[in-house]
Amino acid sequence: MTPLAFLVAMAWFLYLIECADDSLYTGIAVDVAARYEQHVKGTGARYTRSRAPRRLLATFELPDRSVASKAEYAVKRLPAATKRLLAGGRLGLSDAIPALDAWIATATASVDTVAVLPESSSDTPAG
Repeated sequence: MTPLAFLVAMAWFLYLIECADDSLYTGIAVDVAARYEQHVKGTGARYTRSRAPRRLLATFELPDRSVASKAEYAVKRLPAATKRLLAGGRLGLSDAIPALDAWIATATASVDTVAVLPESSSDTPAG
């Protein structure tokens, strides 16, 4: 796999954090553990700088950044009670976001159609 193809196919994660004031923070990252540590240290999002993270509630794997960003936007618009159902595993991400399956199908189709260029060869004449 070429470096470009790897970046296109890299998994992203949506995560939910419970803060000290009982509010919920939603974010996306490739490395959730490292991102959570940033939140804890106060170098993460502005929201978690003023509301200390209490614990990581849930993570959801998504196929790429585009789908993760769309899912993040959709989850941020959900009521806190629905987010807590997600975090507790009582509601699936696809159930909370009806368009999610279509976004994933589109992302998977686009990865399947990525053209991988052959590596340059010294046998190929220049010019």
